Amino acid sequence: MANLKEIRNRIASVSSTMQITSAMKMVSAAKLKKAQDAITAMRPYANKLTELLQNLSASLDGDAGSKFTDNRAVNKVLVVSITSNRGLCGAFNSNIIKQSNILLDETYAGKQVDFIAIGKKGNDILGKKGNVVANHSAVFDDLTFDNVAAIAQDLMNHFTEGDYDRIELVYNKFKNAATQIVMTEQFLPLVPIEGDNQNSGDYIFEPSKPEIVEQLIPKSLKTQLYKAIRDSFASEHGARMTAMHKATDNATELRDQLKLTYNKARQAAITNEILEIVGGAEALNN
Repeated sequence: MANLKEIRNRIASVSSTMQITSAMKMVSAAKLKKAQDAITAMRPYANKLTELLQNLSASLDGDAGSKFTDNRAVNKVLVVSITSNRGLCGAFNSNIIKQSNILLDETYAGKQVDFIAIGKKGNDILGKKGNVVANHSAVFDDLTFDNVAAIAQDLMNHFTEGDYDRIELVYNKFKNAATQIVMTEQFLPLVPIEGDNQNSGDYIFEPSKPEIVEQLIPKSLKTQLYKAIRDSFASEHGARMTAMHKATDNATELRDQLKLTYNKARQAAITNEILEIVGGAEALNN
């Protein structure tokens, strides 16, 4: 059995770790509320904008909007992998890395697959295996629509100029603090709405339908990317809060076990001392 000093040092170490994980849990919980409110408020707008765009673009004649809907033969793929800048958030980052590798090794096997990393963790790991052409980790330092819109515009330019035939987003969708859903979304080309879901009403458009779509497509794509990053941002804090909660519980359990071990060792030491005293007294009497 370990000596008392060693057990005391381990108890102090575990207690210190427990304080850190507990503090990180509270910080993530505070940040989660703001991030959750932001993505919850944004989703209805983003979904309605996408639905409107799909209904309009599906009924367009001519070449309007075709530069974003051109379904070319897929030879070059760009995967936008959205992770976090920091760790200690459970399987949050590893799930995205795993899904990104599936796209590289299975879904688009034999194709040219490049990555754009949004998050330092994704950049560090994907850079060892794949080709990371850009790293936009700094966007989390000031997460605004304008900063994300610049990234989205860069993605649109890559597609319209023919650099890539398909662009995919891989991110964690926020469901609740304990659950994040790994999503793979086709960013470009635009996915047309299913025929059964298309609104067939007769509308009068002002300005013309092609002009509306031409302005709506870039805005919708920027909003889609912003929503994905916002989803990932909220998911990160939820995952970290959950991970730190579990870590705190484990540290508490380990500390209690060490205290029990310490008390047993101390009791055994006291018992041995009493036996030695009694043995010494008996020897003197004899």
